[in-house]
Amino acid sequence: MADKKGSSSVSSRLTVKRKERAENEPKKEEKPPKEEEKPNVNGKNALVENGEAAAVSNGAAANGDNAEKPEPMELPPFEIITGDRMDPFFFKFQFKNVEYSSGRNKTFLCYLVDQGPGAAGLLRGYIEDEHLGGHAEEAFFQQILPNYDPALKYTITWYMSSSPCAACAGKLVEILKSRKNVRLAIFSARLFEWEEPEIQAGLKALAAAGCKLRMMKPLDFSYTWDTFVESDDQQFTPWEDCQENYEYYQEKLADILQ
Repeated sequence: MADKKGSSSVSSRLTVKRKERAENEPKKEEKPPKEEEKPNVNGKNALVENGEAAAVSNGAAANGDNAEKPEPMELPPFEIITGDRMDPFFFKFQFKNVEYSSGRNKTFLCYLVDQGPGAAGLLRGYIEDEHLGGHAEEAFFQQILPNYDPALKYTITWYMSSSPCAACAGKLVEILKSRKNVRLAIFSARLFEWEEPEIQAGLKALAAAGCKLRMMKPLDFSYTWDTFVESDDQQFTPWEDCQENYEYYQEKLADILQ
């Protein structure tokens, strides 16, 4: 558990850095459109003249009945992605333990499953979702461990790009309560919306149900890189502030679970 005094100073430094970046960021100036031009429409400037506007209006009215309506696009069904090793770019972006995870709208879950003596062996791989359908936590028990054997002892370790949401935390609590032979440890790169009361309640319920919760240390990132990433034998180089950000998040998690 990180020292709270040291972690508080980390939090302060992060706040100062964000403030400096905001103050130094140049502001964009918006220019009003010229009188003879109307605002950009699909990247083009159109003249606004009385005659032309009337012609466009009359043409639209005349052709309104004959115009073909576009057919709605049918999107493919949502799929959970699974695999043995992920692309190194995805890992460096999705697992980066920054405080504000702008653009990171997926969850990556790397898993290790030890099913004890008599089992087929250690299960290893990763799951990816896009927060549009079933989440990676739920998909794990549907696709990776669909057949639960009460005679086995499951030791499950997850390395996640962000901690579970409130709904997933509730489902995991139900699983842990109903399957007494399942031990789950979750190591997260970031805390998902940790300031929300329902998120905090979900994490507390997980811990109370026996789930081990901890933030990912620099050594965890290195291990995940070697085990779940197509690294081509390249060594993992921690990004700037990796250790400080770990301490920041670990302090927040400790405050939630106390």
